[in-house]
Amino acid sequence: MSDEIKDEGFSIKDNRSSQKTDEDLNESSSATGEDPESSAEREVDSGSTATGTSPASIDFPTFILSLTSSAFYHMGEIADPQTGQKSVDLSAAKQTIDILVMLKEKTTGNLNAEETQLMDQLTYELQMKFLNKSQEK
Repeated sequence: MSDEIKDEGFSIKDNRSSQKTDEDLNESSSATGEDPESSAEREVDSGSTATGTSPASIDFPTFILSLTSSAFYHMGEIADPQTGQKSVDLSAAKQTIDILVMLKEKTTGNLNAEETQLMDQLTYELQMKFLNKSQEK
């Protein structure tokens, strides 16, 4: 595979080596007077903007809704987006619900009113849905 790509008047050359060691990184950073860790952080940060996309921001309600969607998926309430098929895995659903309950207990007193209401509502709804699903089997 070529390290150099040429296309319409510009070229990109990859000078990175998969054989670089921590010592090599420290030496190259020392030559520029730069901290190796800040250099690595800058590379990671620039990676997300180089593709033109920024990482999705996540907050507590988004995280909770993600776990809730996962639990509904495992209970067969949501179809797999790729296949369109619904499948039931009650043990995975129970584990996700247990995680939400644990988070609810561990975050008591640290959430605002809206977050508390969201946690209460979602855990109750998931527990009731799980109870109905487990009684069907």
